Amino acid sequence: MKKSEKIVVEDTEIILFRQNDSDFISLTDMATYKSKLEARYVIANWMSTYFTLDYLAVWEEHYNPNFNRAGFHAVRYDSGRLIMTPKKWIDSTGAIGIISKSGRYGGGIFAHKDIAFEFATWLSPKFKFYLVKEFERLKSEEQKRLSSEWNLQRTLAKVNYHIHTDAIKEHIIPKIVSEKQKKFTYANEADLLNVALFGKTAAEWRAGNPKADGNIRDEATLEQLVVLSNLESINALLIRDKLPQSQRLTRLNATAIAQLQSLLEHKVIKKLREGEK
Repeated sequence: MKKSEKIVVEDTEIILFRQNDSDFISLTDMATYKSKLEARYVIANWMSTYFTLDYLAVWEEHYNPNFNRAGFHAVRYDSGRLIMTPKKWIDSTGAIGIISKSGRYGGGIFAHKDIAFEFATWLSPKFKFYLVKEFERLKSEEQKRLSSEWNLQRTLAKVNYHIHTDAIKEHIIPKIVSEKQKKFTYANEADLLNVALFGKTAAEWRAGNPKADGNIRDEATLEQLVVLSNLESINALLIRDKLPQSQRLTRLNATAIAQLQSLLEHKVIKKLREGEK
């Protein structure tokens, strides 16, 4: 899961985020399913039941080595009506399963998914059912995305093997850098690589593509991204050898030409893609 995500359950938009390898769900957003104006009171009412408090304590004892059991007993067995809020719970017990986030956008009370699902049960069995389904859908998409990224990394490793064992060809893929480009000083080393591979800086590409959502590298082909990865390593070595920028640009441009020709002529990417199917 990304740093933060949004899902919609029963027409209720809910924020989720990941912290310390755990998924947290906004109780504040979930509470609006029951009352859009009094979300904090909905949460407090749920927490002010002995069943909820006992469940929270069991969860904290399992996951939180610093859980303040004495603080829990003090609020659990206090005389009078049980009144509990997220702040009081956190302050009294050092709880980590429920947290408070500040911020105009994305702030509010969040809970670990285990606790959030319990809150959903209290809100509505139907709401919980669809919350769990939507959460599972999100996690499934995340796994597919991670799997695709892993496959891409494996493909890149195979492609690099072909590049390094192939003979350099004469055919030109990107244009040879001009004398004017060789003399120009690029303040950003990333732009030096852009010129070597794409023939233009990021700013020049942006000026020619004002409506594009991404940047010059977002629009690159898989072949170009493979070569770009190699150019970054080569440029680092050339910098260490203290080669002037103009000479580095010439060498990087020649390398880009040779490697792209090698990839396209042997159709390495296409073969690897077909092999993955």
